[in-house]
Amino acid sequence: MKGKYNIIVFFGIFAFFYFIPFNILELPQPIMESLLMAQEYAREHVLLCLIPAFFIAGAIANFISQENVIKYFGAKTNKLISYSIASISGTILAVCSCTVLPLFAGIYKRGAGIGPATAFLYSGPAINILAIILTARVLGFELGIARAIGAIIFSVIIGLLMHFIFHKDKQKIKTIQSSLSDTSSKKEGRTLKKVIFYFATMIGILVFANWGQDDSIEIWKMIYNFKWLITGILLIILIWMLIKWFNKEELIQWTNSSWDFAIQILPLLLGGVLVAGLLLGRPGSEGLIPKIWIENLVGSNSIWSNLFASVVGALMYFATLTEIPILQGLLGAGMNKGPALALLLAGPALSLPNMLVIRSILGTKKTLVFICLVVTMATFSGMLFGHLF
Repeated sequence: MKGKYNIIVFFGIFAFFYFIPFNILELPQPIMESLLMAQEYAREHVLLCLIPAFFIAGAIANFISQENVIKYFGAKTNKLISYSIASISGTILAVCSCTVLPLFAGIYKRGAGIGPATAFLYSGPAINILAIILTARVLGFELGIARAIGAIIFSVIIGLLMHFIFHKDKQKIKTIQSSLSDTSSKKEGRTLKKVIFYFATMIGILVFANWGQDDSIEIWKMIYNFKWLITGILLIILIWMLIKWFNKEELIQWTNSSWDFAIQILPLLLGGVLVAGLLLGRPGSEGLIPKIWIENLVGSNSIWSNLFASVVGALMYFATLTEIPILQGLLGAGMNKGPALALLLAGPALSLPNMLVIRSILGTKKTLVFICLVVTMATFSGMLFGHLF
């Protein structure tokens, strides 16, 4: 009964933000921006981004053995292997700082080391291959290359620092031991190839369902025109696999795990999006903080301009690719290239909603260290880039 009640409450809140025409209401501008940002999130990201991500996270928790997670992401794994895989993961997933959270939670809770897990957490939204290429085309080749190189290096350094800072933390080991379960029965009858194909299909659905339009590159335009056909074919394949390869008990466990991630993450995301909209507004609109202040503060390549850009980028929520038109407008208004890179390196990987959820997974201390590492490295990278270009 309680589960059904929670579903009704979640559906009601989602329907409220999805359907209510807030733009016809006469409300103070910051409140309007807060509501409209939440509505945009409900309409553009929940159904196609977060729900598939929750199911992928639930599948990770149920159908990938803890031994395999530790094998590739564990604290004792060869660092070259674990950090190489973690640092380039974003080239596969076109996800934002919030969509990556259930995937990160699933990996971390299955025993991944704090280093590779946080490297994945940063790289997921920061090294989106679509965003890298679009950045180079819209904002300039130098910014595009600097963003790609900086994000890959960032993910490795941040992961290594998190590992060295918290490698003596025993709480994670206790958590892993308490959640240890026999996963052999869950994978009975499924080979490694089947498991890989299963996850690749779900990731494909997530990627193609959220494929954005870009007429500047012919192959991307072609993929966009057929995105729903590709998504539909992948969905049919997924349904076939679920019928053929999984029993009823496994499907129930998968659904329950996915719902647990949704309960943990969605309320925090909603609160964070509302606050971010209230304070900073949406692209092209203002919240409580006037955008002219931001533009005036990032016109130079000083340490303070880069730090300010990093902090603002870390607080704002950027849906996948939306940081590019925002920066295009800011650069046109006089923003220096140094703070622009700082925002690009800090913004997509962090947001106020993202921070709240990370805290619920890692705890306050680890979350603060992760945030400080991202902001500090983005600040000094922006300064270096600004001096070079």
